[in-house]
Amino acid sequence: MMIFLADSTASSNPLLPSWPEFIIGTILFALVFGFLAKLGLPRIQKILTERTEAIEGGLARSDEAQKEAQQLLEQYRQQLAEARHDASRLREEAREQGAQIIADMREQAQAEARRVTEAAQAQIQAERQQALTSLRTEVGTLATELASRIVGESLTDTARQGRMVDRFLDELEQV
Repeated sequence: MMIFLADSTASSNPLLPSWPEFIIGTILFALVFGFLAKLGLPRIQKILTERTEAIEGGLARSDEAQKEAQQLLEQYRQQLAEARHDASRLREEAREQGAQIIADMREQAQAEARRVTEAAQAQIQAERQQALTSLRTEVGTLATELASRIVGESLTDTARQGRMVDRFLDELEQV
């Protein structure tokens, strides 16, 4: 009777298997499933575990590399900031040194100008004294000659001549 049901079922619905095929298929499915579960599943799990560890290790290395890169970036930024600060400090020092050099040069130029002016004034004073002495001598000679002509006698005595010239010049200065 079972055969009859299987035959009648197989012929009536093509999607339903016959009972013997169903039983044999189920037994073979269980054997294949058990075989794969016993041998294939541990290998698949081992491979999946290795892949998971490799991916996690890669992610960990990637995170470490990213942290290291971030630290290097911060270090470079800090060095760049220090370099900019040093460059700014050096520029400021150079500016100060330049101002100091200019101030020193101005001071030297002013000192040189004062020295030249003082030397020129001293030279002018010396030439003035020399001119006054020369003029006094000439005026004395002329005055002596003139006085000699007016008086009619020779005034060659040097002491008398000097006193007369000094008196004459004193009178001229008072006028």
